[in-house]
Amino acid sequence: MMKKQPKIGLIIIGDEIISGKRQDKHLVQANALLHPRGLQLNWVRLLGDEPEFLTQTLRESFAQEGVVFCFGGIGATPDDRTRQSAALALGLPIERHSQAVAEIEAQFGEDAYPQRIHMAEYPKGAVIIPNFYNRVPGFSIQNHHFMPGFPMMAKPMMEWVLDHYYVDYQQPPTIEKAIRLMNGQESEWVDFMQQFELTFPNLRLFSLPSISEEDKRTIELGVEGNESDVLKGYEALVAEAQRRKSEWLPVL
Repeated sequence: MMKKQPKIGLIIIGDEIISGKRQDKHLVQANALLHPRGLQLNWVRLLGDEPEFLTQTLRESFAQEGVVFCFGGIGATPDDRTRQSAALALGLPIERHSQAVAEIEAQFGEDAYPQRIHMAEYPKGAVIIPNFYNRVPGFSIQNHHFMPGFPMMAKPMMEWVLDHYYVDYQQPPTIEKAIRLMNGQESEWVDFMQQFELTFPNLRLFSLPSISEEDKRTIELGVEGNESDVLKGYEALVAEAQRRKSEWLPVL
């Protein structure tokens, strides 16, 4: 029996993301992993490497229910502070994890010392997340899952976590269907949208307005949910657009 989905959040860590030196790829990648499993992302936070604020944010996150995937800051250089901040946030000592030590030694041999081995130091009680790229593990503790900032490493690690810990929450993926209203104003559709949500409580209704460089306005009005409900909701959107004699196109 499928369980009710927990709220799922991302914490993406790194001064290089905040400064714009690197563009984040974790958000798109995480959604690509969650959606086929019928899971939905609820929130995202982007943080720099400043340790006090990172610790404060993690302390708040640990206090909430739900599942959190954290990316970045678990390396061995002085600006990688996520492991230490997680320990402080939980009020736990940080210690070397024997399985992580074995993985790092197997990968690097004598070159694991004196620096790389610090990447095996986690809050006490953490368990490892296998790293299929270079064998330097991430770690999990209290429904928080800490992975490297490199998306090519984080992707298979997040997949492993989802299928190892959260398979009971997975369900058939949702679908979307939408129409594009030409030259419309969102304000003209508010009353309809409010009534629509009462009529179709199992659907997520979305409205995405756009303005082109030529100042032409469009609205992508659509629904997301299971297929049978979406088809009924989509028919209601089309019927309303036709009733209003609005110019519209299907979004393919």
